[in-house]
Amino acid sequence: MPPLERDSLDDDPIEQFGRWFERAVEAAPLPEAMTLATVDAGGAPNARMVLLKGFGPDGFRFFTNYESVKGAELHGNPAAAVVIYWRELDRQVRVRGQSARLPAADSDAYFATRPRDSKLAATASPQSRPIERDRLDRAFERVATEHEGAEVPRPDHWGGYLLIPEEIEFWQGREGRMHDRFRYTRTGDGWRIERLAP
Repeated sequence: MPPLERDSLDDDPIEQFGRWFERAVEAAPLPEAMTLATVDAGGAPNARMVLLKGFGPDGFRFFTNYESVKGAELHGNPAAAVVIYWRELDRQVRVRGQSARLPAADSDAYFATRPRDSKLAATASPQSRPIERDRLDRAFERVATEHEGAEVPRPDHWGGYLLIPEEIEFWQGREGRMHDRFRYTRTGDGWRIERLAP
C-alpha cells in the first residue's frame, strides 16, 4: 500500500472509513468482522468478535442478545470500543465511543433479513449462560416447532446497538514498523485530525 498521508485523508472519518471498507470488501474474506470491547461492573475489560452491520454519520451498528454478557456490560457502562483489522491490506481501524440501543424498528428491520435458523437460534439461546448442548438443541427444536410455517418474530431480548464514535484511528502498516497512524477526535465543531507515532 502507498504511505498514508494527511492530504489523502477525508476530513470526515466516516467517509474515510467508507473508502477503506469498500476496498476491504474487495480484498478480505470477512471485512465486517470486528472485535468489540466492553467493561464489566468491576472495570475489567472484555472483548469478543461481532459483525459490523452498517455504518453512517451516526456511528457503527451491530446486533446481539441484550441479556448476553456484552449486553449487560453495555447496559451498565455504555462506553465501548471496536477494532477492525484487514490483514490482506495491513490496515486497522479503532473506534472508541458511547453505545446506545437502536430503535426497535431498526432491530426489527435487520432481524427480518436474517436466515430462518439464525432467527430461531437468537430466540432459543440464553446467550452467555452455562448450558448443556442437548438442552440447547431441545430449545432450538421447541422454538422451530412453535414457529413452523410462520415467520419468526424478533424476540424482545435481541436487538441492535449504535456505537457513537468519539475517536476513530486509521492505522496502516509499513515496513520496519514505521506504521502510519491518524486519529480523528470529535470536537464541538467537527473532527480534529492528528498523526500518531507508531
